[in-house]
Amino acid sequence: MGRSQAIKSAPEGNSQVATREEPRSLNIAQSGIRTATDFAQMMSALMSDLIDGRVAPNVGNATCNAGGKLLRVVELQYKYGTASPGKPQKTLVLAVGDGE
Repeated sequence: MGRSQAIKSAPEGNSQVATREEPRSLNIAQSGIRTATDFAQMMSALMSDLIDGRVAPNVGNATCNAGGKLLRVVELQYKYGTASPGKPQKTLVLAVGDGE
C-alpha cells in the first residue's frame, strides 16, 4: 500500500498552493507494531488522522480491522500458547508441518 496523503486547502484569502501533510500514524506504522504501547499510539494517531482528513475512511477502516486481528492473535497466543524454557513469552503454533 502506498503513502496515502490528503491535500489540505489553503485558508480563505490565501492563494498559495495547497500543502500535503503526511498522516501522523504513518511513521508509527512504518516502525512496526511490537508492543501494546506501539498499538495504542498508532491507533490514537490514526483517529486524529481520520478526524483531520489526513487518511481516507476506507484506509482507516482497513487499519482498524487489521488491528483487531492483531489483538486477536495476541489474545490467542496468551490463552493457548506454550512457554519455552528460557523465553519470557509464549509461542502460538498455528500449523504443524509434516516433518514435526
